[in-house]
Amino acid sequence: MTNDINAIEQGYLECSTSLVLQCAQFVGALAMMFWFSWQLAVAAILLSTLPIAASLAMGGELTRRERTVSDLGERYVSTIQGLLTGFSVLKSFKAEAQASVLFDRNNRELESAKVRKRMWQGFVGSVAGTCGLIFQMGVFLLGAYMAISGHITAGTVLTIVNLCNFVLDPIRTIPQYRASRKAVVGLVEKLAGLCAEHADRKGEPIEPALREGIDFRNVSFGYTPEKSVLNGVTLSLRAGGKYALVGGSGSGKSTLLGLLMGAYDYEGSIALDGRELKTVDTDSLYDLISLIGQSVFICDDTIENNITLYKSFPEAQLSRAIERSGLSELVREKGRGYACGENGANLSGGERQRIAIARCLLRGTPVLLLDEATAALDNQTAFSVTDAILQLDGLTRVVVTHRLERPLLEQYDSIIVLRDGRIQEQGAFADLMDRKGFFYSLYTLES
Repeated sequence: MTNDINAIEQGYLECSTSLVLQCAQFVGALAMMFWFSWQLAVAAILLSTLPIAASLAMGGELTRRERTVSDLGERYVSTIQGLLTGFSVLKSFKAEAQASVLFDRNNRELESAKVRKRMWQGFVGSVAGTCGLIFQMGVFLLGAYMAISGHITAGTVLTIVNLCNFVLDPIRTIPQYRASRKAVVGLVEKLAGLCAEHADRKGEPIEPALREGIDFRNVSFGYTPEKSVLNGVTLSLRAGGKYALVGGSGSGKSTLLGLLMGAYDYEGSIALDGRELKTVDTDSLYDLISLIGQSVFICDDTIENNITLYKSFPEAQLSRAIERSGLSELVREKGRGYACGENGANLSGGERQRIAIARCLLRGTPVLLLDEATAALDNQTAFSVTDAILQLDGLTRVVVTHRLERPLLEQYDSIIVLRDGRIQEQGAFADLMDRKGFFYSLYTLES
């Protein structure tokens, strides 16, 4: 996005003022040419269509090359980010040579695309310049003929030829500006598409309360058309219930929570108290549901501000959230004003996770989703935090977990077992164990 925005600034915004000046100069010079000789002015207009036609013909190819540079630049930046993130791993495995090959390939592809784009830009400029010379020579020859024939004076020819210089410069530059702007339009459309894809969905607001429950009816979803992640999921989550989502990696557990947060479009129906999720306003949906994910956002500020996210809460409510999330010891040791550092650099992974849990507990939304929220915690802390969340009254809790601990599993109203995007089985812990099915196998292996 940064590369695209820079290209838009240079190829669209910065050239706009120059384009206005060049157009004004072109129109003013033509007006004076009409004043002296309308015949030569008409000839000038006809000859000026050559560079404009060249711009129309060549602008599409420049758009395609600009888009290619944008896509390769995106891949290049992604490669750099990955190499820097995994620097220690690459060093320890002595994979510097392979990393260098990967970098060189992406860098070479990007620079080659830039060269092809610049060459085409230069070609467009050369064509515009050639058309400009044809224009100037055409006007001069026609003017000389008319002067010899006695239709105009030699002074008029010289004046119009001089005015041609003010017409010629725009003719040389306007096609390049236009081709550049047309190329950038592809990037503008790309950014507009990203903004539209990730924009908040507008719909009907709902109350921040869940009275009946959430119903999935034949829900299917895939990140790509070729592969489905969820296939015909039908499920009912009653208000105030406690539900565990278990299954192997890639079975669709996190995707199911993502659909509940309104992150993706889907086939089928998801109803909140009978209201279709697709018709619900995103802003009001976030007043109903909170998500604690595996990755945690921590801003460069104090522990308290990271928990409250700069909102005001009663002291008792804040203290209760800190205690239930397991942050009490950290707060006693370092205080609420302790600086977390950039992206939580001064905190451990478990401490960052506890802040995310406290943040959601503080909001107190009726529905709480946890996606491996205790994965970064030690077993004892993870058990106590999960147990505290399950003991909360009045909340609907949906927990994605790989920790199959009997004392916790027995507290869930229902355990939903996913396999290959489908619900393999579901029920209370004792019932699933008696069936000796897929969940029994998972639990046995975990134990």
